Amino acid sequence: MSAPEAVHADNAETDDLADRWKPVRDLPPSAKLVAKVLDYNETLTQSELAEETLLPPRTVRYALSRLEDADVVDSRFSFADARKRLYSLSI
Repeated sequence: MSAPEAVHADNAETDDLADRWKPVRDLPPSAKLVAKVLDYNETLTQSELAEETLLPPRTVRYALSRLEDADVVDSRFSFADARKRLYSLSI
């Protein structure tokens, strides 16, 4: 691959990454932080997200609701504890 082709491939990869995060771009900072933590961890509960982000549980709940409204987070019930939901990034 020539140098111009390599640069073009890098730019295309960067554009794909930017497009991936486009639905999150206009959300509050707390939602962006929760999304980024979910990007690094496959699946977390709300309490685990609060621990990882150092955000209050109420703020995490708000962030998750905004992320769910934007269709960038999936949630399902935990098989280990049906009272808890597991969240994962869907973008």
